[in-house]
Amino acid sequence: MRAVLTRVSHASVTVNGEVVGEIDCPDTGGILALIGISRIDTESSDSELEAAIEKMARKIAELRILEGERSVEEAGAPVLVVSQFTLYGKTAKGRRPSWSDAAPGEKAEPVIERITAKLLSRGLHVETGKFGAMMGVSSVNQGPFTVLVEA
Repeated sequence: MRAVLTRVSHASVTVNGEVVGEIDCPDTGGILALIGISRIDTESSDSELEAAIEKMARKIAELRILEGERSVEEAGAPVLVVSQFTLYGKTAKGRRPSWSDAAPGEKAEPVIERITAKLLSRGLHVETGKFGAMMGVSSVNQGPFTVLVEA
């Protein structure tokens, strides 16, 4: 699995014109986490998948990427989690990306939910998009500061 983590002062997700998830954190900053689950992740053993889920949640919570080298956990900052299967798009050949490395929705959705639950269990404020929906994602990046995390 992989995630693109972006430090933001504001981020939101709309579906059919309705805001379904939003963080507003001009003082502390927060994290917009675009998370993709691969086919390999969902074909792993239960223990390997659980370790990857734990690692991803830990990285999102503990990476020191907010202002002053603080983590969202330290700063009490919010996280907006958005599923993003396109992180596994292959573009090496042709002009049309291949999505064959991305996990199918019915297998990826529970993994995204488990990552979100792990973040919530750490006491973080977590908002989410809507899995499988056509989402409008907006963000006001700080820095800009963006990192790629793989678990």
